[in-house]
Amino acid sequence: MQKIRIKIKGYDPKVTDNAALQIIESALRTGAKTVGPIPLPTRKRKFTLNRSPHVDAKSKEQFEMRIHKRLIEIVEPNSKTIDSLTHLQLAAGVEIEIK
Repeated sequence: MQKIRIKIKGYDPKVTDNAALQIIESALRTGAKTVGPIPLPTRKRKFTLNRSPHVDAKSKEQFEMRIHKRLIEIVEPNSKTIDSLTHLQLAAGVEIEIK
């Protein structure tokens, strides 16, 4: 039995969810079965920077970047499914990893 695993990463959760829905809809149109989207843990990256380059080193500013992830499994894919996934146009700011 063949499976395709698709990992979706993005900074905006709404854009990430919309990309997941587009992938699921295109897979269902070709007759494949899907599992997901499964939300994976959100990765938080924090940065601390000095506000001024010269004076007052105690004054610092903090930034946070969140990376939202979703997992979709396509069970029983056919050639139409793979073709539709390769030609899919998704929004900017979304990264897709297909295994």
